[in-house]
Amino acid sequence: MAVRKIKPVTPGQRNKIISAFDKITSAVPEKSLLRPVRKTGGRNASGRQTMRYIGGGHKRMYRIIDFLRQKDDMHATVRSIEYDPNRSSRIALVVYEDGEKRYIVAPAGLEVGQKIISGKNASPEIGNTMFLNDIPLGTVIHNIELKPGKGGALARSAGTYAQLSAREGKYVTIKLPSGETRIVLTSCRATIGAVSNPDHSLEKSGKAGRTRWQGRRPRVRGVVMNPVDHPMGGGEGRASGGHPRSRKGVPAKGYKTRDKKKYSDKYIIERRKK
Repeated sequence: MAVRKIKPVTPGQRNKIISAFDKITSAVPEKSLLRPVRKTGGRNASGRQTMRYIGGGHKRMYRIIDFLRQKDDMHATVRSIEYDPNRSSRIALVVYEDGEKRYIVAPAGLEVGQKIISGKNASPEIGNTMFLNDIPLGTVIHNIELKPGKGGALARSAGTYAQLSAREGKYVTIKLPSGETRIVLTSCRATIGAVSNPDHSLEKSGKAGRTRWQGRRPRVRGVVMNPVDHPMGGGEGRASGGHPRSRKGVPAKGYKTRDKKKYSDKYIIERRKK
């Protein structure tokens, strides 16, 4: 997948770099796998704003994605590769032998017409889902479960992948995209390959309006607010600030907020790189 630099005909297009959409084979989604997305504008049931900088945006339909991949020992044929407005990666529409249709997170290199399978009898080929116990060491994987039967949770965004590095007892060691190394149960599943659309990080919106289309409103810095609105607000001219902190006074930039007794600490061998 490649990116396309727009010719600078207008100011908004001068710095615009977007996906070429060259791998997408269908522009019409599967209707039976769509659900409406209701927007809140950052407001709760009382109508009060509880999350800032949310509002507007283009109307979307949610695509139901199969993160579980539990339809074992039945081949599915890739019908199309599609764009999904709800995620950075591409999605693939697959049709099983019994006629059931499902969306999956499309791995890089998956082609229309290709057959994929999941379960104990699957081979370590792109798009197949296997148990971590059966995947060869050193294999690149994505859509990794943290708990058996819960569905893939790790390495799902565009271009990401993890690597299976060791196996001992009922656990395997996985090197995650963040640089973190952790252990996961061998009874969890993962899909072979890296996630599609690796050039997503090269894209540039080109103008503020394109960010508004995505439902994001302008973010206001704390130092330009009044003291009543933010701990870093106030002061004459630009003489304001102090120690960086959140609106609720929690320090930022290095202050650890992770729970010291978090249950997953025992599964993490090496923390992610700072």
